[in-house]
Amino acid sequence: VQLQAYGGGLVQARGYLRLSCAASGGTFSGYTVGWFRQAPGKEREFVAISRATGGVPLYSDSVKGRFTISRDNAKNTVYLQMNNLKFDDTAAYYCAAGRTILSTARDAQYYNIWGQGTLVTVSS
Repeated sequence: VQLQAYGGGLVQARGYLRLSCAASGGTFSGYTVGWFRQAPGKEREFVAISRATGGVPLYSDSVKGRFTISRDNAKNTVYLQMNNLKFDDTAAYYCAAGRTILSTARDAQYYNIWGQGTLVTVSS
């Protein structure tokens, strides 16, 4: 399975963007799919995950209530809808897939398939 993330761009604060993560060469079936981000000079951090078995998605506290992760199995795509963007959301966003369990789903090391980053820049 290969992943391609896209949809980033330049947006003003309080604006919105939708990121997409498309899978090719396979499906997301059985995979937990996560979005992570890395700002300049900072470590990669967890943003949101869509569980392989469905259920309530998980979000980091910094994006909860503003971001929504969703999965379209027919299109083999996972989305990250980002609303009310803040300057601190500026980062390269990465999607990743892994056969991880809930207790480790926030940890990037448990994901073995990564897409290239898509840059989100929020102007204040």
